[in-house]
Amino acid sequence: MADIGVIGGSGFYSFLSGAETIEIDTPFGAPSEAPVVGDLDGREVAFIPRHGADHRFPPHRVNYRANLWALRELGVRQVLGPCAVGSLKPELTPGTFVVPDQYVDRTWGRPHTVYDEAPVVHTSAADPYCPVGRATVIATGNVVPEGTMVVINGPRFSTRAESRWHAAQGWSVVGMTGAPEAAIARELALCYTSIAVVTDHDAGVESGAGVTQAEVFEAFKHSIERLQDLLKNVIAQLPKPDTDCSCHHSLDGTEAAR
Repeated sequence: MADIGVIGGSGFYSFLSGAETIEIDTPFGAPSEAPVVGDLDGREVAFIPRHGADHRFPPHRVNYRANLWALRELGVRQVLGPCAVGSLKPELTPGTFVVPDQYVDRTWGRPHTVYDEAPVVHTSAADPYCPVGRATVIATGNVVPEGTMVVINGPRFSTRAESRWHAAQGWSVVGMTGAPEAAIARELALCYTSIAVVTDHDAGVESGAGVTQAEVFEAFKHSIERLQDLLKNVIAQLPKPDTDCSCHHSLDGTEAAR
């Protein structure tokens, strides 16, 4: 029913014309919200609010497996995953859009695979994001074209010591939802592209008080219109679903591919 999926904030609902809610159950339970499928400038798009329509799921309780499984059941092959992040570099100021090319997973306690039982499946995560999706976003918008996102468990923000450590590694931004979302997308042979929206300088990067939830939400709200415009332009330029991509071959040579 759709070839493009968006996992993000509830502000995307208003984009889709003729939107229809599709109730889907998965082997991993219900997604954060029933997907909504609608038309966006001639492309069929499925949307799931990552934290639920009322933002009821904290990062460590999001059902990442169910969200991505539901999108794949709807026919989605390209997934865009915008998310709010803190900056680990002074030059990445609030309002900057970063298109990560790598991530570091520091989460714990979250289910990280759809292959809990036989067959055992090992997928490559060397280049964890879709090359086609990344190139489309980079060509379309005013974005920083690379960077490493370190993903922490949350829901608390980093201590100053953690923030300074992350920055000292040369990493660019810090978020709470990028993993295992990207890894599960790869296990399902989906193209997955993250768009990281900087909302603050992380603790330790600048002096002064640490960031608060209210500040993050307010900063993200100021970037919503620009993010929506970017997503609209990217979706219009993404390749058709029958276009081959290396992401579609992530299960080649595994038992899951048979």
